[in-house]
Amino acid sequence: MTESLRGARVALLESRRESELASLVRRHGGEPICVPAMREVECECSREVALGIDAVARGGAVVVLATGVGLERWLAVATALDRGAELREGLLRSTVVCRGPKPVAVLKREGLQAHLRAPPPHTTTELLALLETIDVDGRDAVYVQDGGGSTEVADVLSRRGARAMVIKPYGWALPEDVAPLKDLVRSIVSGGVDALAITTQVQAANLFQMASEMEAGADLVGALRTRVVVAAVGPTSARALEGLGAPPHVVPEQSKMGPLVLALAAYMAGAASR
Repeated sequence: MTESLRGARVALLESRRESELASLVRRHGGEPICVPAMREVECECSREVALGIDAVARGGAVVVLATGVGLERWLAVATALDRGAELREGLLRSTVVCRGPKPVAVLKREGLQAHLRAPPPHTTTELLALLETIDVDGRDAVYVQDGGGSTEVADVLSRRGARAMVIKPYGWALPEDVAPLKDLVRSIVSGGVDALAITTQVQAANLFQMASEMEAGADLVGALRTRVVVAAVGPTSARALEGLGAPPHVVPEQSKMGPLVLALAAYMAGAASR
């Protein structure tokens, strides 16, 4: 039998997928508290987009897609530069590698395909292991970042002899209105939240940044380590929380929303019975 959250107040820091995660929490008997901790900000990347198109147009490039949103932005900016068709033709002549399912879905929608896909849980670790199977020496390599901004993948490809470049189509920032996030910090510290579910490392970083600005960082860590059940959707989010001093109690085997809520419910039911 599926465990119930039994009315637990679960803080969710989602923005784009807030309604999906909230509905899952409600379906399993919890009370979602939805407070977006970040917003997507488009970056000026016309120069990088053009250089990326030049690279794939030469043929034989390796294109690494960390994000579906990033691929959408690359295509949109290419179209604005009147080079959309050139980009699509170049992608057809490239080896396209995807970190997770989202860029695969965008490629399919655009009539393109992924040649290689990193296995679950779709972190940089799995992506780099997959790239080890490709000879990149002397080849152009275009890395389309997610909003986190890490250049680790491009750096590794450069060390292996690739002519690597990075396209950063968008980034993450704090919400324009941070008052709800401040209220959430106060609620966590005062006992108004039973569980916290983190689905990206940026959410965790922004929550702790806000607490620090409120001079409540130590109180937040104390609450998350002693009273609040902390759940991370996957290993990347889990490592971020560990680095911030609040290691998660729950990390599902599958890095997806459904397994996250199920694992949280099972943990909380087990804790209640102890």
